[in-house]
Amino acid sequence: MQNHNKGIFYAALTAFFWGFLAIALKVAVQEVSPNTIVWFRFLIAFGFLAIWQAFNNPKSFSILYKPPFLLVIAALALSWNYMGFMLGIHYTTPSNAQLFIQTGPITLAILGVWFFKEKINITQLVGFLLALAGLALFYKQQLQSVSGAEIIYNKGVLFTLSGAAAWTTYAVLQKKLVKKHSSASLNLFLFGLPILIYLPFIDLSPVLQLHWTWWLLLIFLGTNTLIAYSSISLALKYTEANKVSIIIILNPMITFLVMGILTYQNVSWINPENFTVFSIIGALMVFSGAMLVVKKKKIPLKKV
Repeated sequence: MQNHNKGIFYAALTAFFWGFLAIALKVAVQEVSPNTIVWFRFLIAFGFLAIWQAFNNPKSFSILYKPPFLLVIAALALSWNYMGFMLGIHYTTPSNAQLFIQTGPITLAILGVWFFKEKINITQLVGFLLALAGLALFYKQQLQSVSGAEIIYNKGVLFTLSGAAAWTTYAVLQKKLVKKHSSASLNLFLFGLPILIYLPFIDLSPVLQLHWTWWLLLIFLGTNTLIAYSSISLALKYTEANKVSIIIILNPMITFLVMGILTYQNVSWINPENFTVFSIIGALMVFSGAMLVVKKKKIPLKKV
């Protein structure tokens, strides 16, 4: 498989796992606090990865003792990305958080032009504008549907946007770091540092009393973290940042479809979404904008 195709495959794998992540997080927060969920995600991901690396590449643990400065910043950014996204889901809904977190990949695709000398054309610029317009329309419609709870909704949106900005910081630094370090060794530190950061803020007593099915959910969240972020590290290594971004930006389609089905089925274990015609149009504008960005013209714009 060519490197470009490898990058597309790993980006698509990340999008698939992230598509179900928001729904699982919304269910988990019914029984476990946001801080504890984030901590468990990092702990389980680090545990599985550490066991794998201990058998396959023990030397990779050296990065834990002498991490590059940029890796420390990337780990701090990823720490807040998880928390911002978690709080966004907690205060809004999976589909809301999934759509607004996509401002991270959109920003990454734009920054790829300046940081990584990647090319962008007029069609792609139109796609970016269309996606932003779709986000604005979706936000307006959702705000109207939560009458009386605007403050809580806006709090969730702001947390999500802050998480998206943190993810952009992480991704830019990760793109630089994978040129000199393996993605597995980088992820050891990226997953390990947040465990220490969030340790003082967790409460394990309620978790220890959970039914085993809730533990399975926590394990899924941790393995989701490991697979998705290992895949995105490889995707950024093998192909352009803007292509990775646009593939990942399509992952809300999975969330929207699943949440639409669950809302139609009127299940009791997760709150329904407040979809309107215009909010769906806004979401489709985001997806259509993403598709435009994927298209490449032979003559690119010159970078200013």
